[in-house]
Amino acid sequence: MSAAASRLPIAVIGAGLAGLSCAQALVQAGQSVHVFDKSRGPGGRMSTRRAEDPAGPWQCDHGAQYFTARDATFRAEVARWQQADVAALWDARLASFDGSTWSTPETPLERFVGTPRMTSPAAWLVQGLQKAGERAHAQWQTTVQRLEQQAAGWAITSAEHGMHAQRYSAVLLAVPAPQAVPLLQSVAAAGTAVAASARMRGSWAVMVRCPAPVPLPWDGAFINAGPLRWVARDSSKPGRTAPPGTETWLLHASPEWSEAHIEDGAEAVTAALLTAFAALGGPAADQVQATAHRWRYADTESPLTQGQWWDSATGVGMCGDWLSGGKVEGAWLSGQSLAQQVVQTR
Repeated sequence: MSAAASRLPIAVIGAGLAGLSCAQALVQAGQSVHVFDKSRGPGGRMSTRRAEDPAGPWQCDHGAQYFTARDATFRAEVARWQQADVAALWDARLASFDGSTWSTPETPLERFVGTPRMTSPAAWLVQGLQKAGERAHAQWQTTVQRLEQQAAGWAITSAEHGMHAQRYSAVLLAVPAPQAVPLLQSVAAAGTAVAASARMRGSWAVMVRCPAPVPLPWDGAFINAGPLRWVARDSSKPGRTAPPGTETWLLHASPEWSEAHIEDGAEAVTAALLTAFAALGGPAADQVQATAHRWRYADTESPLTQGQWWDSATGVGMCGDWLSGGKVEGAWLSGQSLAQQVVQTR
């Protein structure tokens, strides 16, 4: 890479936790970074839906439900989030159901959530990038469709803006593996192979607004039979608000059921998951308001463990939970690892 090219900013495609973690570490190392995301704001699958029903405004985490912190460096980051009031411990009452018997899982792990919503840590990271001034920039509602390596640096083309005028010294993809494949096919065969080797699965989520408290003796349950895999009293999480006397619940379908019904309509999926919720002791479908959301790429059947992928010769890299064992912690660690590789080779 020429000296002039190395002074160009780095493009990070994707503003989920992996992309923001990577951008944060790059800026801290003195690099200039431009972050792009197709959504209206940051967070990726650390996502919260906010809307209003006749009963009043509501919110519900419909992607990642909580996160753990086994790694010491990530635990230190979570401590910073707690100090900034964008994360808190969720001391949830948990249960497990195998189809016939309920049990209480033995789990010493601390579980954390973003506060007042799951998107809060991502928003806080973006605020930190903004404090870097001209060295950091985030652009929303920008769907990157093509990468091209030119003499002046990497060019990106988006659906909304065509080819962008800025050139970049490196392009780092923090997107689900299936979305990385078409971007890399013509520019990085080795990276394409890595992304194509990860099998990501979809997931249906149903957000349920209940007009009265649901008399179940737990706040979160692992369901190991039927269409559901996880059920949570979302309004029990710290920092949440709901109209007085009401509760908000989240139903996550199992990966297997979701994949089998990924092309079904939202109404049919909602009906099926509400029926399964009622069978567990939840309210009848005609007593609640519910909204379904389909995650096309929710998790990886067998997450890779290499942490990240980086080609220093071309300046193309990838990070994401799918490269780092899955889960929120893996996403953050993957972004940190990729940033470290980039800084070491620039």
